[in-house]
Amino acid sequence: MAARILIVDDDPDILSGLKQRLEWMGHHIITAKDGAEALTVIQHSAPSLVLLDLELPILSGIEVLERLHGRGTAMGQQAHAPSEKAGHPIPPVIILTAYGTVNRVVEAMKLGACDFLTKPFDPDHLGMVIQKVLERESLKREVTHLRSDLDARYSTIVAESAKMKDVMTAAKRAAASDITILLQGETGTGKELLARAIHRWSSRKNKPFMAVNCAALPEQLLENELFGHERGSFTGATHMQEGKIEAAEGGTVFLDEIGDMPLPLQCRLLRLLQDREFHRVGGTHPIRADIRFLAATNKDLPRGVKEGTFREDLYYRLSMFPVTLPPLRDRQEDTPVLARYIIEREGSPGGVKKKQLGPGAMEVLCRYHWPGNIRELENVLARAVILSDGSVIHAEELG
Repeated sequence: MAARILIVDDDPDILSGLKQRLEWMGHHIITAKDGAEALTVIQHSAPSLVLLDLELPILSGIEVLERLHGRGTAMGQQAHAPSEKAGHPIPPVIILTAYGTVNRVVEAMKLGACDFLTKPFDPDHLGMVIQKVLERESLKREVTHLRSDLDARYSTIVAESAKMKDVMTAAKRAAASDITILLQGETGTGKELLARAIHRWSSRKNKPFMAVNCAALPEQLLENELFGHERGSFTGATHMQEGKIEAAEGGTVFLDEIGDMPLPLQCRLLRLLQDREFHRVGGTHPIRADIRFLAATNKDLPRGVKEGTFREDLYYRLSMFPVTLPPLRDRQEDTPVLARYIIEREGSPGGVKKKQLGPGAMEVLCRYHWPGNIRELENVLARAVILSDGSVIHAEELG
């Protein structure tokens, strides 16, 4: 993994030796002899990684770290320092240090350094540390990209109808608290989309959002998915594994299709909602859970309570703030704007000019009753975008 690496050291021998070694490893190398020069190079050259000596003229390594992370206090000393708030990414920093400077290294790590190397350098160890840091940064960028893609997919709720605007207003008000919200509605009405929006509107938006489909797994696997397990708790459990509840600490857990959760697990979930703690499968020690819960169902839970398939006490716990999403047939004024949004999102495959719905096609969409709701509308339009030859989608191409 080749990278642009800045080496900052006032010892010309160390600077030259490191430069030759890293260039031999395939990296592009930039050098700086003091802290002030290092900040200028970081500002203008955007290195992928910085090797930073602690003992430097003009500005020490500690002061460079302070400037990078916006903690400098001296007048004018932040003028040339990059800042993430200003839109400049801060590169990862590996500290170069001599023996006997453990306290300085600890201080540097607290200021944002990601690792350290002790002089004199072992070539193999040098390569291993640099590789590890670069791989970590690559994974961080990948996670950021994936989150961005996911946010783009789930970021827009298209709503022009009064019914959906009322739903949005209620959901936004509830999002500000930690109250448990039960999202109700037919299949395909956008319950998960609204759940993700509630998470984004809440104070937990920078923490994980974990979605669990309670209908997709049998009881034992669903229990493990939610609560995790201890090593040796069952055959094949060779190591401890976190569940999604534990992994979402500080964030939101979305329990989709909660009406299909088996009764024994309903009891465990009720205890978790009451006590805010749980045990892993096979565990004996309670684990505290700082979690916001959202649930969704397309089933009639009060009927499930009467029929004995859903616990009454759990129902009341989950339905502290019920929100019902209307079916698409009851918000037909949203159909045109939803259709245009979906076609825009689907794009134009094969470099074809951007497509649009013809008058007849839009009339057909608005007349149809949509038993599958928005999900069915998405499927119909995605197919039409692919099958239509020109830039206009006609009624007969809607299937």
